[in-house]
Amino acid sequence: MSSRTLPVAVLALVACASINAQQGQQGAQQGAPPVRTVWDGAYTDAQAERARPTFDSRCTQCHTLGTEAGPGNGGPLVGDKFWKAFTQRSVGDMLRFVKKNMPNGAQAGSLPAETYNDLVALILKANGFPAGSVEVTPEAVADIQIQPKDGPGLLPAGVLVRVVGCLMRDGNDWVVVQATTPERIDGAGTGPTDATRPLGTRSMTLKFSITRLDRFAEQRVSVSGLLIGTDGILGINVSSVTRVAEKCQ
Repeated sequence: MSSRTLPVAVLALVACASINAQQGQQGAQQGAPPVRTVWDGAYTDAQAERARPTFDSRCTQCHTLGTEAGPGNGGPLVGDKFWKAFTQRSVGDMLRFVKKNMPNGAQAGSLPAETYNDLVALILKANGFPAGSVEVTPEAVADIQIQPKDGPGLLPAGVLVRVVGCLMRDGNDWVVVQATTPERIDGAGTGPTDATRPLGTRSMTLKFSITRLDRFAEQRVSVSGLLIGTDGILGINVSSVTRVAEKCQ
């Protein structure tokens, strides 16, 4: 969307939001502890090796530890498939997913808890993340982030996200301006801080909304949906739009 198509008032809102967001980010960076990532070591080599017999006997019917397709419908656990499934999630999220869905065709959680921990360690090792000194456990990996080595990176197309911003009309489209960075989520709906969190500087076009949005115009909304294009460059395929505040600030 070109800045020439936006009303002057909208541009002013965007500029103001940019300053406020930068100030908020600087304050948060000064007081927040450093984010731990998979590049800091989230498993041990010994733990990953313990998982190999289980993987060979229970997992290879569907999966591989390479980028090639497996014999079943589970697919590879390395490379693009891994990143699309887990980028910007935590290792704790990944562990819960594995427990809930593996082994394929068997009762969820049917393996011992320690075995699931070990299998996640093996998957991390297969994806080239370095070993550390602490084994995977739910407590140890709850906040360890899965992201590229140089930072969070961009979310892939088709990922379910939430953004918060100010709803505006742009021609025939509805657009969220002052939008926050897309946040990966597990289910559509609002977040606990959507009404008060600092807004961002992006503009994101809303596509395929089945809800009439006129009543939310120029108000703060929380939008959930699937990214269209990498990082939502083409917009969001809308699942839900909820007004979270009457004013956009």
